[in-house]
Amino acid sequence: MATERTAESLMGDSGSAQQPPYDGRVPDPSDPRPLSALPSPAARAGAFVAILLGGLAGGLIGYSLVRVQCSGQCAVGRGLGAFVGAVVAGIGMSVVAVLVLRALGEWRDLEDRRRQTDQS
Repeated sequence: MATERTAESLMGDSGSAQQPPYDGRVPDPSDPRPLSALPSPAARAGAFVAILLGGLAGGLIGYSLVRVQCSGQCAVGRGLGAFVGAVVAGIGMSVVAVLVLRALGEWRDLEDRRRQTDQS
């Protein structure tokens, strides 16, 4: 029961701990914004819309390329061109969106650090 004695020795008359957190890297629970790697919901929604628009543009480009090059019955070719164009553009746009969201998170982290040094 050594842990009980240690815990009791840390408690004062009011029952609260008298020592600082066990590690300097532990975040202060009184911070107004919790520490999170998630971007804001607005940024995530914007990235989702950008991916959809990129996929739409890729689909239109793929459809148009096949339409220009094909004559006669080309329904399957146009459909495949639209599908492949949409998938490729959507994947490319999703990579760009992830990079933008990561940069946004890093920028926010740098701003928080700057505010902390200004307040100190």
